[in-house]
Amino acid sequence: MRHYTPIKIVLADDHEIFRDGFRVMLKKQNSIQLIGEAANGEQLVELAESLKPDVIITDIKMPVLDGIEATRYILNKHPGIQVIGLTMFDDDNLIIDMLEAGAKGYLLKSAHKKEIIDAITTVHNNETYYCKSTSGKLVRMIAQSRFDPYTIFEKPVFNEKELQIIRYICEEISNREIAERMCLSVRTIEGYRDKIQEKIKAKNIVGIVIYAIKTGIYKI
Repeated sequence: MRHYTPIKIVLADDHEIFRDGFRVMLKKQNSIQLIGEAANGEQLVELAESLKPDVIITDIKMPVLDGIEATRYILNKHPGIQVIGLTMFDDDNLIIDMLEAGAKGYLLKSAHKKEIIDAITTVHNNETYYCKSTSGKLVRMIAQSRFDPYTIFEKPVFNEKELQIIRYICEEISNREIAERMCLSVRTIEGYRDKIQEKIKAKNIVGIVIYAIKTGIYKI
């Protein structure tokens, strides 16, 4: 039997009720281990130093020291730690600041358990995670920001069909309509989309759109 080392995480949030719920959610997850909790950014910095977690999940707005400054400080000393920002709503400018501070992803606090686990696993693999509920406005802001995770891997090559599908996705056209326009089946379009996501290490459509704008495949 193979034994896997769980992903060690630290959670930072100034609301005790949220931390309690998060702890309960992860209780039965053998692949993830919550090793510490902080109520503010200053405590988070101390825990990062003493516990050396694999992943930090931190609220962006916190007392004493906010998640942005705490992330910047922690990653300056421990660049191997991955950080996910948490926000109650789409606070676009703060999410941009969080990503530019070094976070590898962000989530709304209302995110489903499966998405939270996907996000933790993704950033632990040194890949970027964009919340599925990202607004079109925030997608454009991220694409035009200084945040650019795509310099770390070789630029993939797309064929003409893939490029066209990427552009259709950026225009928010459904798989069914793309299939009709390209005279292909919906299943074929889904297969192309999965292949595109694999090439750019994206976990959802948000990642495709940000990549396309960032690299000039799609012009706003």
